[in-house]
Amino acid sequence: MSGSYFYEFVEPFNEKLAHVARDLENSIFVSPRTMLTHSRTFVEALLTNVMLTEKIEANPWTTLKERLDTLSTKGYLTAEVRDALHHVRKTGNQAAHETRAFRFSEALLSWEAIYIVVKWYMEVYGPVDGEVPAYKDPKPKQGENYDLTELEKRLLGLEELFKKSISQPTEEKELPQVVSAPIAAEPPGFTSIRTISYKKQTLSVPYFLRDAFLLPQRFDKSETFLIRLGAEQQARIISELPENLEGIHEHVKRFNEKSDELLFKELSLFIEEEKERRKVRLERPGELFLFYRSEYIIVTEELAKTPLIKEEFSGIPSLVRQLQEDSLSTVGQLPQELVILAKYANVGAGTVEKLFQQLQQKQEALQRLIS
Repeated sequence: MSGSYFYEFVEPFNEKLAHVARDLENSIFVSPRTMLTHSRTFVEALLTNVMLTEKIEANPWTTLKERLDTLSTKGYLTAEVRDALHHVRKTGNQAAHETRAFRFSEALLSWEAIYIVVKWYMEVYGPVDGEVPAYKDPKPKQGENYDLTELEKRLLGLEELFKKSISQPTEEKELPQVVSAPIAAEPPGFTSIRTISYKKQTLSVPYFLRDAFLLPQRFDKSETFLIRLGAEQQARIISELPENLEGIHEHVKRFNEKSDELLFKELSLFIEEEKERRKVRLERPGELFLFYRSEYIIVTEELAKTPLIKEEFSGIPSLVRQLQEDSLSTVGQLPQELVILAKYANVGAGTVEKLFQQLQQKQEALQRLIS
């Protein structure tokens, strides 16, 4: 996710640790339960790393309380750190098992306890010249936040990281790397939720597209194939697609393996285009967009008022007439996805492209008037 976060100062020492803390911070005002539950696993992974560094024996079944008690008995923990760890452990247990609603204030108290733990960890095991900034309360993120399900998906990387640290002990101070841990800095919605493959190729489906409608008009060479698959309830939305596209043509007649290959290629392009569109929307919230393939224009108030008449848009009379028959009288009433307009009689991709080009020209002309 773009923007700074509190534990950014930890990155030079331990990037993975910093990123997990970042996702905990993102979850505080989205789901206190999620934050509390995963905070417990966070400190457990941290204490596991401490025990590996100090060469203190433990097995994969050693509980967080046992690790905490062992390190406390051996004199590694101050009273303040011990109490903070117990607080995170207890509230994490409650969040994992109780059905009551958890408050933001509880998540904030746990977040403050984590600061005490991380501060101790950095001062003891971090770089000699490292400085830990004073504690600051987190603030709700402005704009779009991670969805709860996506946060859970990202934070599950913490459990993977913990299991890795147990199964492959290391003498290095950095927590062991888990390649699959979804903790990269990504905007909300971009976490990979599933993988679709074709032969030896794979592509990742981001969270925001998990149930996206597969508009056949967006797929030049697979449009008819998608329409036929949709009629069989096989490819109306991305979540209906199988993990492996090999053989999907067998659900319909008169298509073959080449159809599967083309669909995979166009699906990859569709996902990349959608990711670019989402980035634009995140960067320009509140704007009205008109998209055509990989291009887009921002609809200003003046452009939105432009009437959809043949005097304004030349060379596409059939489209203009049918838009008027459907009570679409101005540019601002057009669908964001312009390829949908190809549904009209005698209107193909070329006609829609002409409309888009003229819209671009009108936007540029309006900008010149202002400047």
